[in-house]
Amino acid sequence: MTIIANSLQAVLANIRQAQQDAGRHDYIRLLAVSKAQPAEQLREAFQAGQTAFGENYLQEALAKQALLTDCAIEWHFIGPIQSNKTTPIAEYFDWVHSVDRLKLVKRLAEARPTGKPPLNVCIQLNSSAEASKSGTDILQLAELAAAIEAEPRLKLRGLMSIPAPSKDFATQRAQFRIVRNAFLALQAQGHTLDTLSIGMSDDYVAAIHEGATMIRIGSAIFGARPTRNRDETTA
Repeated sequence: MTIIANSLQAVLANIRQAQQDAGRHDYIRLLAVSKAQPAEQLREAFQAGQTAFGENYLQEALAKQALLTDCAIEWHFIGPIQSNKTTPIAEYFDWVHSVDRLKLVKRLAEARPTGKPPLNVCIQLNSSAEASKSGTDILQLAELAAAIEAEPRLKLRGLMSIPAPSKDFATQRAQFRIVRNAFLALQAQGHTLDTLSIGMSDDYVAAIHEGATMIRIGSAIFGARPTRNRDETTA
């Protein structure tokens, strides 16, 4: 087995252990965060059984997609979205996790090709109200959810959040609980949600205890992220 294959198996084993410790028996998806990683690394992970990959930078992701057309990869866009990048995101991705304003909903829906299934959408919640982070606030969630559900070219799947970093397990759980409660509140209002995209390398165990259905792991699979040289500053 390759280094990446071994790392991937170790991550999956840790997820299963955390799930067992949390008393959960449902399915938790692993999203391999592959930003700044070369296409060869993604291919290696794909050959080891990983099919879902999350990218933050549009041009970088499109270049990788062109090199990996022979791999049946499910592509997730997880970075902040500039309005002028919505068309290629809608055309070339299967999921987008970072919708946080109404303008993006309309633009993504209009750009989604009719020959493709609806674009899977998660609303990004800024649960810790950090000015430096993307995401909407809890008061806007219902309006955004309704707008997404009104678009036939989009499919509302759930919520994504990146809470303020903390090394304290109890604090991590408390922050994820805010997202989980918002998720449950939307479900109670009649919105159809099945995805809670929370938890990364440093806090995914806490996220699993708070109901995560999808966790986003990068360095634990691929190792340290290489330095990037890129022209674009955001999505």
